[in-house]
Order: sequence, then structure tokens, then C-alpha cells
Amino acid sequence: MLRIEDLHVEVGGRKILRGVWLRVYEGEVHVIMGPNASGKTTLALTVLGHPAYKITRGRIIFLGRNISNLSVTERVKLGLGVAFQHPPAIRGVKLRDVLMVCAGGKPLGDLDYSKYDYFGDYLRDLGMDPKLYLDRDVNFGFSGGERKRVELVQLLVMKPRLMIFDEPDSGVDVDSLKHIGRKISELTKEVKGATIVITHYRHILPYVKPTVIHVLYNGRIVKSGNPDEVIEEIEEFGYEIYAKKLWM
Repeated sequence: MLRIEDLHVEVGGRKILRGVWLRVYEGEVHVIMGPNASGKTTLALTVLGHPAYKITRGRIIFLGRNISNLSVTERVKLGLGVAFQHPPAIRGVKLRDVLMVCAGGKPLGDLDYSKYDYFGDYLRDLGMDPKLYLDRDVNFGFSGGERKRVELVQLLVMKPRLMIFDEPDSGVDVDSLKHIGRKISELTKEVKGATIVITHYRHILPYVKPTVIHVLYNGRIVKSGNPDEVIEEIEEFGYEIYAKKLWM
């Protein structure tokens, strides 16, 4: 579904990614781990097509098509979805309207909860009462866990073929972590898609059940392997020593 070939990326003239290679197949869940400033978020935003991230070498193939020069909108229409590390609060925009647009419709004035219970089902499945959230401004006054769940609901209604989650476990409690991890795994199977989860820690891994873990260090993937084995090695040595051992 996704093929990244020798990807080099600059941001503001600074080299961040220095030759990333990656292949993701249908039904797989890939986890990318690494220390701060290793290039994890840069990779996600480059795949999405953020204009600040300049590809200087390499290419990105999604569903057999080179998307390296496509806009964010074009990539999303092809079936790419990204959940951000820090979902913004948007004053004056109702959650129900955002979800309607994500589902391919148009924003509504008054929401008939019985008619549009489709969204309510997703919220309830994540432990959120739709009557308490649908008419609220997006993420305004939401806790970290609520923001991450709402971000997940937006992806759920979009049903993208490839989902990328940038640190979905950041700032969330244990209950939210279970809900989010479980739904990521379920949606991957439901849409016959694939998922990439970016994280620092192992906490969400039992719930998303990764196929493979990649270690990103200094702009390169330095290790790809069995999740249990890679995690054990990372926790024993730490990222820096682990990366240096791989290069010895």
C-alpha cells in the first residue's frame, strides 16, 4: 500500500530525513519508534504532503501511484489519513460539522441526534456521550484523552486506506489508551487498510498489535524487526546506545 524509497527531507534548509526506506502492506500495523528529533513526525507530515517539508531525494508511492508532488487534499482523497500529535482547538466550529465533512457531507445547522446517530455510535464506542460532545467547539476545553479520541473519530468516519497516528498515546490515561488502541486495530481490519503508529513507548502496543517495529534514529530507519525483540533491546540499552550497537 505504501512504499517509501530513499526519502531525504529538509525543513527550513535543515536535513531531517536522510534516506528512509519503508514498505507497508495491506492488513499490517507498523510502529515507528525513536527518540525526540529523530524524524518521526517529519516522516508523517512528509507522507501527508505538508508544504514545509521538502523532499530533496526519493519518492513516496501510495496504492501504486507516486504521490510525492501531490497536495495534502489530493493525498487525502486517495485514502490517506493522519491523526496529529497535538490536535488543535477550533473556536466556533462544532464537532458535528467537522465529522459531517469528514464523512463526505456538508455541515448542518441543527443536529437531529436520532437521524445522525451514525456519529454517536463512534463516540459511544470510545466511551463518549455524543450529546455532550457533538455540539461543542472542536477540542475546546477537552482533556488530552478526549482530544485524541475525537481525532480518532474523525479518521473513523473518513475510513482512509492508510492511517498514520502521531503519538496517539501522548497525554492520555490508561482507559483512553485502551479505547484508542483497540479502535485502531479494528479499523485497520474493517477497511482492509494499513496503519502506521508513531510512539516513544510500548504502552499502546498490546492494543494495536503491531506487525513490525521500526527504529528511526538520526533520520534513518536503523532497525526493523519483531516487536517483542526490538522493544526488549530498546528498553535494555536506550535508543542512542542501541543505534550505535547496530552501526558497530
